[in-house]
Amino acid sequence: MAKNIVYFDLETCKSADEVGGWGNISKMGMSVGVLYSTASGEYKIYGERQVDDLLRDLQRADLVVGFNNLRFDYEVLHGYTSYDLSQLPTLDMLVELQKILNHRLSLDSIAVATFGLEKTAEGLQAIQWFKEGKMAEIAEYCCYDVKLTRLVHEHGARHKQLHYANRFGKKMTVAVNW
Repeated sequence: MAKNIVYFDLETCKSADEVGGWGNISKMGMSVGVLYSTASGEYKIYGERQVDDLLRDLQRADLVVGFNNLRFDYEVLHGYTSYDLSQLPTLDMLVELQKILNHRLSLDSIAVATFGLEKTAEGLQAIQWFKEGKMAEIAEYCCYDVKLTRLVHEHGARHKQLHYANRFGKKMTVAVNW
């Protein structure tokens, strides 16, 4: 039986400034969460009322893959559960890349350099959409981020390398082992 790899991202209701800083990520609230499961071949979209379903689906995964999910997405979800999500089998690509490069990369810099694809928005825009009740826009943006996360992971697994633009705009290559 094939492994169920789950690609995951979420957007928040509030910014760090609105909850008293980055030490209070668990107070930001989830507006929309999205996962893609390799077992089902489908995307699932969760609103805040379905957060228990999202948590259950994450716990059923053989591997959860994300980008900054250990430090951010899981911390947001800790506002809804006492379960320590860091115990899940997790690949946080940002953490792994930071270990190699000794600095952080954005998902966007990897997606642009590797595939020529750009993110469609950013987190603060999603918070504004939440305040305007534009849940479909958040879901679409979040689905696209999950798609980019999946593409980056699959490319790295297949080719054992990723490309990114350094701070001077030069295309660089980094070896990965996942």
